[in-house]
Amino acid sequence: MTRDVVVDLAALGEDFTRDPYPLYAELRAQGPVHRIRMPEGADAWLVVGYEAGRAVLADDRLSKEWRNAAPGSGVRQVSAGSTMLSSDAPAHTRLRRLVTRHFTPRRVEELGPRVQEMTDGLVDAMLAAPERRADLVEALAFPLPITVICELIGVPTLDRESFRRWSNASLASPLLDDRLTAAKAVTEYLTHLLAEKRTSPGDDLISALIHTADEEGGDRLSQDELLGMAWLLLVAGHETTVNLISNGMLALLGHPDQLAALRADFDGLIDNAVEEMLRYDGPVETPTYRFTTDPVEVAGTLIPGGGEVVLVALADADRDPARFADPDRFDIRRDARGHLAFGHGIHYCLGAPLARLEARVAVRTLLDRCPDLALDIHPAALRWRTGLLIRGPERLPVRW
Repeated sequence: MTRDVVVDLAALGEDFTRDPYPLYAELRAQGPVHRIRMPEGADAWLVVGYEAGRAVLADDRLSKEWRNAAPGSGVRQVSAGSTMLSSDAPAHTRLRRLVTRHFTPRRVEELGPRVQEMTDGLVDAMLAAPERRADLVEALAFPLPITVICELIGVPTLDRESFRRWSNASLASPLLDDRLTAAKAVTEYLTHLLAEKRTSPGDDLISALIHTADEEGGDRLSQDELLGMAWLLLVAGHETTVNLISNGMLALLGHPDQLAALRADFDGLIDNAVEEMLRYDGPVETPTYRFTTDPVEVAGTLIPGGGEVVLVALADADRDPARFADPDRFDIRRDARGHLAFGHGIHYCLGAPLARLEARVAVRTLLDRCPDLALDIHPAALRWRTGLLIRGPERLPVRW
């Protein structure tokens, strides 16, 4: 069957941006697949619920490649170059193999002391504020991941405020022109960076990707692929962690019983607390677009071929009572394993171990150093990032 009713998400305004979960639950009660109009104005097919969402994430009948998008779909590629995120197998397999060795759990754990050192410095600076107030996004959630990823890929200096504006606009602006302008600025910066790394390589990931051939077949990334990889690492590599930390701290500060439980047993609960933060209010509301090539049936609904846009509501999948009991309750002791915050299938987030490490260190350090940390704003007054991709508050005022 097909659905003729289009749910206009743009018309729902700030109420939906602030709290999309009730609408997703209402749609889920009606069925797993719905026609929607995205805030950006284009129409898409939205898949809700855990089982249907998980199945779509791993369904190789749906393409991630922009060449398969319908010309009149109303969506445009913003990121530069060829990336793992916009490739199907076998191209995806090849690109992922070339970078996976740099993100093994062992490699990531080796970064732990440096992540702790950065976090300590940022919290020191925050606590030096005489007014004993700060914006947690500005003070820690943004600068920690961007500094980690810049060191990892070898960005020597970065005008972080400019980059933050470009990144935010390219991923979340409701205006296509703003997204394209910001993306052009990021692309120009990265093109210059790659040229520098070719002539003056360093001990960093970008230099390694440029100069190290694949051990199996002597394969190297093309210039277009290097540009795409640099974009993916720098933009996706920090954006999701910014909002994991922000959303996670907001959940903890809004649930004093859970905050007290974590303080009482850091060693026993911190890992599980991070998983529950990811499940309860993850940083990615819906992942990047998938496109139909042929007609495909999803949970009983026939979606036409020819480049239709398909989205999976990760935010709803992780609040599905069929998978997680009492899903709207934030409970750091629950078994949150199996959540879809990092995706599922071949596009599962490569940087998941690094994001988890940064969140563990950031949350534990904040709570250790700030025993009376509290929200300095009513949650209803927070302004949230727009768009369906990234979910998180623009600012998170706190006091201590």
